[in-house]
Amino acid sequence: MIAQLHSVAFNGIEAVPIEVEVDVAARGFAGATVVGMPDAAVKESIERVRSAMQNSGYEFPRHKTVINLAPADLRKEGPIFDLPIALGISFANGNVVSDDTNGYLVAGELALDGRVRPVRGALSAAILAKDRGMRGIILPVENAPEAAVVEGLDVIPVSCLTEATGFLAGQLPLEPATVDLEAVFASSSIYDCDFSDVRGQEHVKRALTIAAAGKHNVLLIGPPGSGKTMLAKRFPTILPPLTLEESLETTRIHSVAGELRPRVALLATRPVRSPHHSASTPALVGGGSVPKAGEVSLAHHGVLFLDEFPEFSRTALEALRQPLEDGEITIARAHTTTTYPASVLMLAAMNPCPCGYFGDARKPCKCSPPQIDKYLARISGPLVDRIDIHVEVPAVPFSELRSKRDGTSSAAMRDHVLAATSRQKKRFVEDTTNANGRMSSKSVRRFCGLDDACETILRQALTELGLSARAHDKILRVSRTIADLAEREDISADDVLEAVHYRRLDRQL
Repeated sequence: MIAQLHSVAFNGIEAVPIEVEVDVAARGFAGATVVGMPDAAVKESIERVRSAMQNSGYEFPRHKTVINLAPADLRKEGPIFDLPIALGISFANGNVVSDDTNGYLVAGELALDGRVRPVRGALSAAILAKDRGMRGIILPVENAPEAAVVEGLDVIPVSCLTEATGFLAGQLPLEPATVDLEAVFASSSIYDCDFSDVRGQEHVKRALTIAAAGKHNVLLIGPPGSGKTMLAKRFPTILPPLTLEESLETTRIHSVAGELRPRVALLATRPVRSPHHSASTPALVGGGSVPKAGEVSLAHHGVLFLDEFPEFSRTALEALRQPLEDGEITIARAHTTTTYPASVLMLAAMNPCPCGYFGDARKPCKCSPPQIDKYLARISGPLVDRIDIHVEVPAVPFSELRSKRDGTSSAAMRDHVLAATSRQKKRFVEDTTNANGRMSSKSVRRFCGLDDACETILRQALTELGLSARAHDKILRVSRTIADLAEREDISADDVLEAVHYRRLDRQL
C-alpha cells in the first residue's frame, strides 16, 4: 500500500516542496530504506521513527518498506522529515486511515518516545504551503507561533505523533494557532540602553544619526576607552522600526539558520550581529558544503558590528565587498548556487594604530611609522570606499565624564531619523530605492543636484583627497541625508562640506 504526504526542504531561505512517498510491500523481508538523496540525518530517521511509532502504540511494518523523497535529484538534510515519514508509514501500513493527507504540509523531528521536536524554517514552510494552495501546515508546538503569522493558512500545532495521526485521521480536532502581531511588535520595541548614557562625543552621535537616517555604513576610529563599543551598542535604538515585510524576511533567515528561539513568532527589532574578529570567512559571509547563512545575512535589515576591524582576516573582509554593494551574497558550490539577502548597515570600529594611542594627547604612541602603515593597510582601499562615513572618536575629557548633564538621548536622535526617513519615502515612492545610502547612480543624478558653490567644494575635495568615483557618489548620498535631516529640499554647501569631512581619512587608510 502506498501513502503520500507533503513536506519541505530548503535552498537558502526558499522552501522547496518535497513529496514523501511510502510503500509498504505485502511480502518480503523486513527492512526500511530511504531513497531520494538523503543525508546521514535523514537515513537515521528510520530508527527514530521505528522507536517513536512503537512507543506511541503503532505497529512498524514487518515487510519491506521504501520511503522516497521526491524530487530525487535534490539533497535532503536534517530531521525535518521524521514526522511525515512516520505518518506515511502508519497510513501505508493500515494502522490509520486518512483521506486528508494532501491538504497539509507536514514537518517535525521525532523523539524516541513520540514527542515532536521543533525544526528550522517553519515560516518559509508556511509561506510555501499558502502559495501552493494547501489548507494548512502541521508543525511542532514550538514552531506554531512563527508559522501563524502567515494569514489564510491553518497552522496545526502538535506535541506528539499520536496528535498528528489523530488529527489527520479525523479523530482529534485541533485548533489552529494564532498570533497577535501588534502585541509582538509592541513588546519588542523597548531597549535597555540609551545614548543619553554616553558623555560627550556629540559629533559622533551626529554622524550616527546621519548613518541611521540614510543607511550609511560607518567606521569609528579612536583610542581604547573612547566609547566606540558603547556608542555601537546604542546605535540600534535610533533605527527606524522594522516593517512587517522586513520582519518576515529577516525571520525567515534566522529560522532556516536555527537562530530563532522556540515559540517566537517574529523578529520585531532589527537584528544586531557582532562576530568576533577571529571569525572565518564562511562564518562571516556564509558557506559550507551545503551553503548556510553567515553573519552578514543574519544581520539583514539590521546592523553588522565589526569591532577591532583590522584584526579580521583580509580574506573575510574582502568577502564583504559584494554584500555591502549589492545587498545580497551569492555562495557558489559544485552542485548548487545559493543567494542569501544581506542588506546590512555595517558599523565598524578600530584603533588608529596597533597600540591604539596614535594622535592621543593623553598617552604617547609606541608604534613606528612602518607599524602604523602596516596596521592600516590591513583594510583595503576598495573596502574603505564602501564605507560612507569615517568618524574620529577621541578620548573623553574628565570634565565631560563627570558631567551631570545627560547627553543627547536616543529618543531625540530617533525623532530626527524618522523625520528624514519619512522624506525619503515620499521621494522614492516611484523608485526602487528605499534609502539615500542605497541610491543607484541614476537616482543620485536625479535627487542630488548641486549649485555652483557645492560643485566647487566637491571638485576641490576629489582633487585634493584623490577620491574615487564611488567616494564621489558616497559624498552626494551623505549630503542628501544631511539635507533631509535639516528639512531642506536642496543640498547646500554646508551639507557637502560636512559629507566631505567624513571622507578625509581616506588618504590615511
